[in-house]
Amino acid sequence: MSTETMSKEILRGGQFLVKEVDCEDVFTLEDLSEEQQMMRESTKEFVDRKIWANWERFEQKDYAFTEECMREAGELGLLSVAVPEAYGGMGMGFVSTMLVCDYISGATGSFSTAFGAHTGIGTMPITLYGTEEQKQKYVPKLATGEWFGAYCLTEPGAGSDANSGKTKAVLSEDGKYYSISGQKMWISNAGFCNLFIVFARIEDDKNITGFIVENDPENGISLGDEEKKLGIHSSSTRQVFFNETKVPVENMLSERGNGFKIAMNALNVGRIKLAAACLEAQRRVLNEATKYANERIQFKTPIMNFGAIKAKIADMATNAYVDEAACYRAAKNIEDRIALREAEGNTHQEAELKGVEEYAIECSILKVAVSEHVQQTSDEGIQIFGGMGFSAETPMESAWRDARISRIYEGTNEINRMLAVGMLVKKAMKGHVDLLGPATAVGEELMGIPSFDTPDYSELFAEEKDMIKRLKKVFLMVAGSAVQKFGPQLEEHQQLLMAAADILIQIYLAESAILRTEKNAKRFGEAAQATQIAMSRYYLYKAVDIINDKGKEAIISFAEGDEQRMMLMGLKRFTKYVNFPNVIALRTQIADKVANDNGYTFD
Repeated sequence: MSTETMSKEILRGGQFLVKEVDCEDVFTLEDLSEEQQMMRESTKEFVDRKIWANWERFEQKDYAFTEECMREAGELGLLSVAVPEAYGGMGMGFVSTMLVCDYISGATGSFSTAFGAHTGIGTMPITLYGTEEQKQKYVPKLATGEWFGAYCLTEPGAGSDANSGKTKAVLSEDGKYYSISGQKMWISNAGFCNLFIVFARIEDDKNITGFIVENDPENGISLGDEEKKLGIHSSSTRQVFFNETKVPVENMLSERGNGFKIAMNALNVGRIKLAAACLEAQRRVLNEATKYANERIQFKTPIMNFGAIKAKIADMATNAYVDEAACYRAAKNIEDRIALREAEGNTHQEAELKGVEEYAIECSILKVAVSEHVQQTSDEGIQIFGGMGFSAETPMESAWRDARISRIYEGTNEINRMLAVGMLVKKAMKGHVDLLGPATAVGEELMGIPSFDTPDYSELFAEEKDMIKRLKKVFLMVAGSAVQKFGPQLEEHQQLLMAAADILIQIYLAESAILRTEKNAKRFGEAAQATQIAMSRYYLYKAVDIINDKGKEAIISFAEGDEQRMMLMGLKRFTKYVNFPNVIALRTQIADKVANDNGYTFD
């Protein structure tokens, strides 16, 4: 573990709500090592040459080309970044695995899905839960792309309720193998995979069990036709049918009944990796939209000169910048937590499992936020292109369709919103995050007389950082009161949970952007970060509006009379600007920078 990691306090998952974070303690894209920068450039070179140059082939359901691209990615080592060296991988840290996932995923959702399904849920359950024999037998083949993996969890009757699957595993009389029978659906990479991670129920067990199943058609495995989908046209997606498929007992993954835990932990990693996979997609759409707006002449001027277009470009650039800040902040937290656990004597498997699990709240936050931003960005990309954007001749239309699945993958955004708040409350109950103390303090503050002193906001981001502190009080006020009122029944109030989640999401993203920019302004100078400062301020302004809206919605849904009036007054107090930012000026500044650079240059 590095001296830097040891010298700083590593916050636990969810603690960002109740602890102040120093900008020096966050990791940003600007902190990439030379090796990581080279890795990024080689990944981009492969994508530009092989994938972006052939994006039309992915729209023509060219499944063989997706497989060809995956094999080349394997030859270049891009499938093995997260795999330990002992099993033929590169054994890179979590930030590096995020980086490759980010830059390899932006050209088309078809390849992004194939890559994510293979390197994540198709390989990772074995590296994290497999026996030494299982890892030695399967992981080296998966790391090089000699074999491809797929993940069989979803069934016709088991989607968000993952533990309700009906697929059965029956032990043979001689105790040497299990016979698996059942139907799985929406299985990515099914058409060309060599190995399935399959979840099935043994007898009447409460929880499902995981198995490693080799893809052998002569062993009772058959596939449905390729699914007809809105997007990701060249991602192989099929139903998989198991009919008394024999699986050796030694191919059970982890312990009996541990499948649900495997599935949930795989989803945690999948969520933050999905967020990373949506970053480069945003950049590429923005770059294409910027070039088009600079070149498209209407009314004798490039359309980029129109304020309506500038507003769209500014929103797209700001979201991309903020999402980068939040994703890489969380990725480094996970990497540091893994290093800390390894230093304490955990195996790499244990350390990685616990390291990611620790930040499950942040993983859900990022999955929701970035998947929704990539949809907004691709939608505005079509709008900037106008009629041409609606045409399949340009990549805007396919980008919009491909983006849509990201709000469903790895648990729907609705599920993830509720999970984020639910997990935070559970952490508080366990004493991992002290929410009660700060929430009580906020309640006492509401009863007191507010200060009428004029604060000193002369330092960079002084008012913005003060605003972030107050936005955290909004969440503590709303969530604290809701927990008091509903207790364990809070999870039944889904609309309230979703409103609270939106407050939580905006706090994490806005704070991440401000910390990233503050850190870089200190080392590169404020002048060099002028546009990044504008983006951070602009995003916070929008976040305050969302938090105001969701806070009011939540408060009036469960509070009445004096309590309601007091909380609404608190909401107004906590979201009040002393100096409103000039939003139009900020948007114009951001858009002009992107226009002059003819694309996004902040990564």
